[in-house]
Amino acid sequence: MTIYADLLRYRDLFGNLFRRDFQARYKGSALGVFWSLANPLLLMAIYVLVFSLLWRVTDDIPHYPLYLLAGLAAWIFFSASLQAAARSLLDNANLIRKTRFPRQLVPLSTVATQLVTFGVMLVALLVLNMILIPEVRSTAWLALPLGLVFVCLVSGLAVAVAAANVVFRDVEHLVGVLLLPWFFLTPVLYRFDQLPGFDDHHALVLALRYGNPITPPIEAIRAPLWEGELPRAGDVVYLVVAAVAALALGAWVFNRADDRIAVEL
Repeated sequence: MTIYADLLRYRDLFGNLFRRDFQARYKGSALGVFWSLANPLLLMAIYVLVFSLLWRVTDDIPHYPLYLLAGLAAWIFFSASLQAAARSLLDNANLIRKTRFPRQLVPLSTVATQLVTFGVMLVALLVLNMILIPEVRSTAWLALPLGLVFVCLVSGLAVAVAAANVVFRDVEHLVGVLLLPWFFLTPVLYRFDQLPGFDDHHALVLALRYGNPITPPIEAIRAPLWEGELPRAGDVVYLVVAAVAALALGAWVFNRADDRIAVEL
C-alpha cells in the first residue's frame, strides 16, 4: 500500500502530470471541462426518451432523470477511468524510459483527470436534487464522502489495470469488451425490484447485486442523494471493504509488474 504514499511525497510531480493530462484533454476547447458533461447529459436524454417516454418502464421511479444521472455519474467515472488508465503507461512510455519516478502516478493522474468531471456532476446533482427533491436536503451531503471512498475503489482498480496491461496487452481490450455488458448488469437504468423475475429469482438478483463491485457503491451514493434516506449499512460496509481491497489489489499487481514495466515498454 506504500505506492499510494508517493502521492504525498511526489505531490508536485503528480500535480504536473495531472495538469498536463487535463490541459491536453481540453486544449483548444472553448467550453473545457463542460464538454465532459455533454456525454452523460446526452445519454440521460436518450435513456429518458426511450425508457420513460416511449417504453414507459420507469413510471414507478420518481424523478427518473435525477435517478439516472446519479448512476451515470458514478458509472462514467468508473468506466472512463479504467479505459484511460489501461493505456496510460503505454502512452507515456517515452517519459517512463527517460526518467525515474513512481510510475503509479501516471494511471493515478488519469483518474484525477476523470475525477474533475465526476466532482462537477456530483456537485451539480447535489444542488439539483436539493432543489427538486426537498426530502433529500438533510441527507444529500452524504454523497460526497461516499463518493470519495468510491474514488479510492476506482483508483485501486485503475492502477491494477494499468500495470497488468503493460505485461499482458490484452487487458485493455478485455476491459473494453467487459464494460458494455457490465453496464447493463449494473442498476443504472433500472431498479432491481422492477425486474419481472425479481420475486422468482431472488437469489440470482442478490448474486447480481453483491457480485458486482460497482452496484453497492452506486446504491450507497444514490440513497442519500435521490431517496433522501441513509444508505444501507451493508452497502456502505461493502463500499469501504471493496475500496480497501481494490487499493490492495492495485498495490500488489503494480509491485509485481513494476520491475517489468521499463523492460516491456
